[in-house]
Amino acid sequence: MPDVRQINTYEELQAIIRESGKEFDREQIAGAFLLADRKHRGQKRSSGEPYIIHPLSVAAILVDLGMDTQSVVAGLLHDVVEDTDCTLEDITQEFGREVALLIDGVTKLDRIPFSSKEEEQAENLRKMLMAMAQDIRVIIIKFADRMHNLSTLEFMSPQKQRDKARECLEVYAPIAHRLGMRTVKETMEDVSLMYLDPAAYKEIDEHLESRSRTRTQFIGGLRKELKERVEPALGHEVYIEGRVKSKYSIYRKMFIGGKDFEEIYDVFAMRVIVDTIEDCYNVLGIVHDMFTPLPNRFKDYISTPKPNMYQSLHTTVITKAGVPFEVQIRTWEMHQTAEYGIAAHWKYKLGMSRKQSDNRSLDDRLAWIRQMLENQEDTEDVTDLVHSIKSDLIPEEVFVFTPKGDVINLPQGSSVIDFAYAIHSAVGNRMIGAKVDKHIVPLDYKVKTGEIIEILTSKETRGPNRDWLTMVRTSEARSKIRAWFKKERREENIVEGRAELERELKRSNISMSRELMNYMVESIGKRHNCSTADDLYAAIGYGGIQLWKVLPRIREEYQRMAKAGETPELVVGAPPKTRRVSGGVLVEGMDNCLTKLSRCCNPLPGDDIIGFITRGFGVSIHKRSCRNVPRDLTDCPEPDRWVNAYWEGEVRDDFKSTLHIVALDRGGLLFDVTQQLSALNIFIHSLNCRQEKGGPNAVISATVSISGLQQLQSIIDRLSRVKGVISIDRT
Repeated sequence: MPDVRQINTYEELQAIIRESGKEFDREQIAGAFLLADRKHRGQKRSSGEPYIIHPLSVAAILVDLGMDTQSVVAGLLHDVVEDTDCTLEDITQEFGREVALLIDGVTKLDRIPFSSKEEEQAENLRKMLMAMAQDIRVIIIKFADRMHNLSTLEFMSPQKQRDKARECLEVYAPIAHRLGMRTVKETMEDVSLMYLDPAAYKEIDEHLESRSRTRTQFIGGLRKELKERVEPALGHEVYIEGRVKSKYSIYRKMFIGGKDFEEIYDVFAMRVIVDTIEDCYNVLGIVHDMFTPLPNRFKDYISTPKPNMYQSLHTTVITKAGVPFEVQIRTWEMHQTAEYGIAAHWKYKLGMSRKQSDNRSLDDRLAWIRQMLENQEDTEDVTDLVHSIKSDLIPEEVFVFTPKGDVINLPQGSSVIDFAYAIHSAVGNRMIGAKVDKHIVPLDYKVKTGEIIEILTSKETRGPNRDWLTMVRTSEARSKIRAWFKKERREENIVEGRAELERELKRSNISMSRELMNYMVESIGKRHNCSTADDLYAAIGYGGIQLWKVLPRIREEYQRMAKAGETPELVVGAPPKTRRVSGGVLVEGMDNCLTKLSRCCNPLPGDDIIGFITRGFGVSIHKRSCRNVPRDLTDCPEPDRWVNAYWEGEVRDDFKSTLHIVALDRGGLLFDVTQQLSALNIFIHSLNCRQEKGGPNAVISATVSISGLQQLQSIIDRLSRVKGVISIDRT
């Protein structure tokens, strides 16, 4: 796995600080260590090591990244508020408000109750982004914390390993990419891949290792050949190095893009670092003269920088022996930004007076954070923030142009509607059509790099169509469309939201009066900051609240009221003459008895069930189709011990179920299955994969926690879409 520095003693940290050659307030850092050491004394990591090793290692990573004294102090103290009796007031008094704000930015909201793990993650993320908008050092401290945690994942349970790895891959790595911090991003991605798809990681590692000697010789020869041509032409020495592509980048091309290892042309690249931009283009001409350039493989990120500030020339060429390789050409300043991203602001300016214009430039680079937070203001669903990061901050981008030549950067898969709203909300709201390279295109057209896009607008603001929400990719466009409907179409939203809810209730076989529905909606709406039923209907109508978040609570409240006799309606499908018992099961004619689910058939809510009265162990619940249930209850030993049983209307318990998945064996299969289960927020108890004897198939056994048969069917439907899956059975 990538090397992440672990520090065991304060003396080691002091040595790293001295090696950095930068000026630090060593007295303040020493005070922070003494406080952290005292507060964490007696605490242990999952590995069994003293806890103080973690803050020491985080501080060392921050020194390596070139951060300042306040960042290193906050790195040493980042867990004392969350895990000890130390308060932010104590930190402020001893180390100042600046350090206290940095620590508060990375401290979780663990004392606030949340309705779901996803909501907790989103609220913590929102808190951190708000702190980032004030001081970007917050996220760099968080990166250092996560990088060291990743290096010790081996001591956690398999489920926690996957959860932590997935969060880093889907949330923190995209943020690191957007901040231009390549080393942080690639470390997080490679370690996460090692835990999410170990088989694929091992295969890639073996590919690279088997070719390492040949690659070293090839890179050495190219380096010598390039130096002999470039240095005389420029009149001075240049720095040339070889770079191997990260394992996760190779993984995306092999297992997601469907390429063989030999088909990836940029597994390694030559990097040429020069003094000026003019030198960059001169070197490009020399490289194209020495080798044959491959068509459509040249990218000029100097004239068109990436949104994360990355600048470089990229070209893929082929040798006379037919070996393709990539060449990257950049200046030293570009190289520093490419490696350290936003951290270069401190790494190369520490100890220098920061000019006002430099701070303005930093603010401009971080405008996307404030934009992301603003995009969430018109939605009551906090989990949208996590989805926005996954969709908006992905590495794949397209660069398109306005008719005036301005460059607009968008995530891959964006439509012309995304382009319109990226220009201005007024342009999107007045949009009636679009031209790409002077040709009319449909509104769901996906833009491609290099295209010139013209948005056709009307003089009057007609407003967006609700269908546009399904066509856009960016959270910015989605937020602006929702904001328009929220402001301009409240009555329409109320009607649409109410109709959508009624349709879902009908699908659930629940029938109730409009008055009862309004009463329950108003009660539930208070949890979403909606004071009236119409407020909640409107929020559902314009997309501010997702219906799946509201519907389970309405079902639960309806069942409770119906059973308590508070409404004239009966619960649809409820069996007569039954009484409540434990375990979410109703047993006919019995009350306050112990029930247990039989292990022979593992019944789930939704299965047709029956009870068997045991001697001294309550009622054992079986599926009607279980092999241990007699087919004819009238002609079996002790028929009186078999009793009718039914599931409660809304069972809150979780149940274990094991799925037997047969699929064509391929790299990345286990990762894809795990990813689909994670997307459904399914807790995985165990996940095993083996090759079918004498055949090309793989057999996966997955034991998961689910609420019932309906959710199980949703899981099976989702997994059936995984590439290569042949069959899925419940065992």
